[in-house]
Amino acid sequence: MIRKDIRNIAIIAHVDHGKTTLVDAMLKQSHIFRENQKVAERVMDSNPLERERGITILAKNTSVMHNGVKINIVDTPGHADFGGEVERILNMVDGVLLLVDSHEGPMPQTKYVLRKALEHHLKPIVVINKIDRPDQRVSDVEGEILELFIELNADDEQLDFPLIYASARSGIAKLHMNDEGKDLQPLFDTILERIPAPEGDPDGGLQIMVTTLEADDYLGKVAIGRVTRGTVKQGMAVAITDGEKIRTDHVGQLFNWQGMKRTPVAEAGVGDIVAMAGFKDINIGETVADAANPEALPSIHIDEPTLSMVFHVNKSPFAGREGDFVTSRHIRARLMKEIETNVALRVEETETSDAFLVSGRGELHLSVLIETMRREGFELEVSKPQVIYKTINGKRCEPLERLTVEVPQEFMGAVMEGLGPRRAEMISMEELAGYMKMDFSIPARGLLGFRNELLTTTRGTGIMYHVFQGYAPYKGDIPERTRGSLVAFEAGTTTAYGLNSILDRGELFLGPGVEVYEGMIVGENAREQDMDVNPCKKKHLTNTRASGSDDAIKLPPCRLFTLESALEWINDDELVEVTPSSIRMRKMVLSKQLRYKNANAKKSQSGQ
Repeated sequence: MIRKDIRNIAIIAHVDHGKTTLVDAMLKQSHIFRENQKVAERVMDSNPLERERGITILAKNTSVMHNGVKINIVDTPGHADFGGEVERILNMVDGVLLLVDSHEGPMPQTKYVLRKALEHHLKPIVVINKIDRPDQRVSDVEGEILELFIELNADDEQLDFPLIYASARSGIAKLHMNDEGKDLQPLFDTILERIPAPEGDPDGGLQIMVTTLEADDYLGKVAIGRVTRGTVKQGMAVAITDGEKIRTDHVGQLFNWQGMKRTPVAEAGVGDIVAMAGFKDINIGETVADAANPEALPSIHIDEPTLSMVFHVNKSPFAGREGDFVTSRHIRARLMKEIETNVALRVEETETSDAFLVSGRGELHLSVLIETMRREGFELEVSKPQVIYKTINGKRCEPLERLTVEVPQEFMGAVMEGLGPRRAEMISMEELAGYMKMDFSIPARGLLGFRNELLTTTRGTGIMYHVFQGYAPYKGDIPERTRGSLVAFEAGTTTAYGLNSILDRGELFLGPGVEVYEGMIVGENAREQDMDVNPCKKKHLTNTRASGSDDAIKLPPCRLFTLESALEWINDDELVEVTPSSIRMRKMVLSKQLRYKNANAKKSQSGQ
């Protein structure tokens, strides 16, 4: 049976090409909101971190009605670090809207998400967005999109994609560039015409693949998936299976989407995207099936993690001051809860009970988890990110990334010079309105710390994107950070006098009046070695000096760190201490004497 009254689509695109803005416009024009209702921009990005960073992290569902047909829309992340979300969502839909910026054209993540969609044999509709940009180059971008489809081995049916020209911010779409755009009507009509209606046997045994899990304070775990076969009813007995194990349960409550709202329904049929609550235990990738004759759907393949870091219990002298959850039990429970819904994440126990090895798809993937935990009141210490090596055909292999860098022409040489020691190999280069767009193949190790270097080199004008390319034999050593740390050798509160006395040693990371402890990093040394300093030193009173003369000391602005920049900056023997209100960097071994002892022991061992 074909359900003519439903269409299921996902919106896929590179970061910041306008997916969420387009969904906003579609919702507004389908009269989901009341006439006088205030609606926030990017209404789909409900997570505070998404709103701050301007990126989509979690895939979300909504629906609009057009000419009596319900269009279920899934807004997917554009960043490759959240590929686990994209992978699952594409199992729920029959077609995709591929959004491409009218100036930037197809970008690395465009290629990544489109490849996934074509592998799932989904019907594409291409939307060239931001056509009102003064620097738009629509005709060039059309050619680049076609080349991308050919490069990704699209079949003849997928190559026959319709093109829509749109401005999501203005809420207009048109079939030809010289048409007059009034609203999104051409886009809605194209979706109904070109996206296949869902097919399935409504009388067969129930099959729903669980693609997303949400936690609800009142309902517990809420499983989201698409009805592939049969009919699901509220209260019905079901089997939950992964193909090997089978357990019985029942559907407590059943919902579908009306606009942005989850609405209770009594039953749902083939093609419906539903949310189910009331299960005792359920996981992503499992099938909710007919209780009498359970059949599992093929499992979802998720890309393997490429980066790992160790999450430690906070053991600094300031531990427990700022956070509510500080024990290993708290951290373990939180990480185990995270892997239930974050399928691209791996958590392993280590030899010690107060540290956990956490692996993810990239630096952003892991830093978003850490940032979320600190906002929830957790305190922890995290190590420098390490890439995950694999042995393939007896060779040690490492993950490679496809890196795209856009910089003003005058900085091109400096950027290429910086990427050389990081083992980057140039693939292509082209000029775009005064900017150089360069593609490189680079080991994932080579990207650690590069974002900061790029911003410094290009005075904040450089843009970079990267996407996982595959594994390749080890490319050789990459130079580590070339400067040492300035480390406080006693606890206290920093003074302007103390900081001024170490100013000629390097760059400061904090100002006066900040509490520090022994082993805490307070700056970057101008030389390669670490240096122990005393930022808390006070001026001794004499007959000729007044203590208030400290006020006259003028210190330069200190370098401030975000969580990501701190993770990139630290060395292997350092940690980032993360609390709800602070990000500090410290040595793993806090004691100055113990660090010297360890260093001398290493020297004597290497000398033997």
